[in-house]
Amino acid sequence: MISYKELGLSNTKEMFKHAMINGYAVPAYNFNNMEQLQAIISGCMESHSPLILQVSKGARKYANETLLRYMAQGAMEIIKSSNSKIPVALHLDHGDSYELCVSCIEHGFSSVMIDGSSLPFEENTALTKRVVEYAHGYDVTVEGELGVLSGIEDEVSHEKSHYTNPDDVEEFLEKTGVDSLAISIGTSHGAYKFKLKPGEEFPPLRFDILEEIEKRVPGFPIVLHGASSVLQEYVKMINENGGNLEGAVGVPEDQLRKAAKSAVCKINIDTDGRLVVTAIVRKIFNENPKEFDPRKYLGPAREELKKMIIRKNREVLGSADRY
Repeated sequence: MISYKELGLSNTKEMFKHAMINGYAVPAYNFNNMEQLQAIISGCMESHSPLILQVSKGARKYANETLLRYMAQGAMEIIKSSNSKIPVALHLDHGDSYELCVSCIEHGFSSVMIDGSSLPFEENTALTKRVVEYAHGYDVTVEGELGVLSGIEDEVSHEKSHYTNPDDVEEFLEKTGVDSLAISIGTSHGAYKFKLKPGEEFPPLRFDILEEIEKRVPGFPIVLHGASSVLQEYVKMINENGGNLEGAVGVPEDQLRKAAKSAVCKINIDTDGRLVVTAIVRKIFNENPKEFDPRKYLGPAREELKKMIIRKNREVLGSADRY
């Protein structure tokens, strides 16, 4: 077993306190490979933003759990050598079992999510409590979830969303002891978050639910999943270069900024990162069909992803220049 503290990582407790006091949200960026990790780290260092590195079950399988741990360790060495002071957490996104959460903790994760949201309330509560009891023994923070987001992303797939019931929140927090709570207020996984007719506007997030939860549990850290904006410039670039993402839309950034000023202190961004990388790679292949050097297409994709991250931190989450 390796402790996350040996790797120079932080759990999310102090991050979330700082975010709530100062009215911003900590970015939680998912990564699957080296180039994504490089872009995330450099983007957050350059914008002086705290960071939660997120790894899904699928990404962990793809990258190999041992290699992943050393990638995170290498990222922390880069941050340390640059004299950057940004705190970084390594977080399991949508953990679906007690065993997976334990394995991640043993491999140096500083935070885990146990997602029992598709289970009946009592089963979700029991599973979450079990993970919390183990994780807190190693000073690892735990994120739980109430409510179900629609959409598809890695192993997470639901046809319909179910908004979080504020009446359940206090009991869930009391019984489980979780450190943060992911809620469902209208965000969605994947690139097709809403089905809009021509001229139809994006449906607003259910801020009334968020406000009611804030009243019930003041000062408690709230998390938004499925919060990519599905940036249209990259959707367009993909479609112009052989892709087919017609009708892909996401959460408007002004709504995310409003959420970041509330009790929402962690916002997950995965799909936007995938779109950026795919758009640049498609464009390069379309313009240079003889190209076969991965450095020549993954390098530019990495740089574009870093630009997006810096802009998100500054203009959407408000996390830039905090450290």
